[in-house]
Amino acid sequence: MSQRIKTIFALIACMFMWAESFGKVTVTARLDSVNIQMGSMTMLGLEVVQDKGKPGGFPMFSNVDPALGYVGICGDSIELRTSYKADTVELGSGRIQINYKVPLQSFDSGTYRLPQFVYVSESDSARSNALTLNVVPLKVTANDPIAGFAPIAEPEGKKFFDFVPDWLADFWWVVLIVLLAIIAFIWAMRRYKKEGTVLKKKPQPSPYEVAMRDLTDLKAKKLWEQGMEKEYFTRLTDILRIYLDRRFGINAMEMTSREIMDHLYESDVKDKRDYIRQILNVADFVKFAKVRPLPADNIAAYDNAVRFVEETKPVETASPDSHDDANGDKTNTDTTASVSKESSPNSKIINKQGKEGVG
Repeated sequence: MSQRIKTIFALIACMFMWAESFGKVTVTARLDSVNIQMGSMTMLGLEVVQDKGKPGGFPMFSNVDPALGYVGICGDSIELRTSYKADTVELGSGRIQINYKVPLQSFDSGTYRLPQFVYVSESDSARSNALTLNVVPLKVTANDPIAGFAPIAEPEGKKFFDFVPDWLADFWWVVLIVLLAIIAFIWAMRRYKKEGTVLKKKPQPSPYEVAMRDLTDLKAKKLWEQGMEKEYFTRLTDILRIYLDRRFGINAMEMTSREIMDHLYESDVKDKRDYIRQILNVADFVKFAKVRPLPADNIAAYDNAVRFVEETKPVETASPDSHDDANGDKTNTDTTASVSKESSPNSKIINKQGKEGVG
C-alpha cells in the first residue's frame, strides 16, 4: 500500500510540473561550431517553443537598419546577420516549435561569452541559455594575397431535379452559389492551363535592378565619408553576394572570398573576375587587418561593383525579324539595343572610370 501511495504522489507531482510548464515560452540556443576562424561563418540556432497562434519575436532584430544587414553583439565584435531563416514545426496540444537559423560572423579574434537571447511573445518572454564562442585569429601581413527561397463535388442526398418546387423557392440562393462556384472553378482551370497561374503575379525586380538600386542607396548614405569604412564594405560585399546568388546561382553569402573567386573562374563571366577581386581584397583588409583604405580605393570598389553588375546583366535576345533599309541592306535590331545600353544612366559611371564614383 505504501508503494502505491508513493507512485500516486509521483504522478501528481509530474502532472503539476507539466501544467506549470504548459503555456510558457522556452528558448534554447546552440552553435553549429564553437570554434571558428576570424571572418568565417557559423550558424546560431535558436529553438523557440510556445503556444500556437501567439505572435512573437526577438527584439534585437526588430530595430535594425535593413541597409546595415547585421546586429552587433559582444561589443560589436560578433555580427548576427538579419537574413536569417525560421521554420515552424507543429508539436501538438496547441504548441509549436520555431527553429531560427542565424548566420554568425566575427572579425575579431578571442573567446566571447554570447549574451542570453530574449524572445518576447505577447505578455510572456524567455531568455536562452548562454553560449561561448572561440574565434581563432588569422595571420595576415600587408604582402599576403587575400582571397578565398478539388473538383466541385455534387451535393449528397437527393439530386437537384428530385426536389419539389417548394425547396427551390426556399433555397434558390444555394443553387445560385453552387452555380457561381462551378463557373469560377471552370474559369480558374482554363486560366491556369493557359497562363500557368490563376492570379497574375506581381513582377519581381530582376537581380540587376535590385543590385543597382542597393548600390545607389549605399552611395547616398556616404558611409566611408563618415569614417564607417567597415560598414561600407560589409554592405557593398553583401550587395554583390546577393547579386551573385540570384544572377548566377552562386551561394556567395555562405562562401569565403577564395571560394567566390573559384566559382567565378568556372562561370561564363570569368573575364570579369578582376572587378570582384579588387573589391574583396580591399574589403578583407578593412575587416581582417583593420586597414583604413584611401578614398581612391573606396571609389574604385564602388565603381568596380557597378561595372560588374552592368557588364553581367542579362542581354535581351534581339528579334529575328529584320527590315531592309533604303539601300537594300538589312538592319538588325541589335543596333538599337547597343545604343540603349550605351545611353543608360550608369554608363556615365563606367566610362569615367572612377571620376564619377562614390561621393
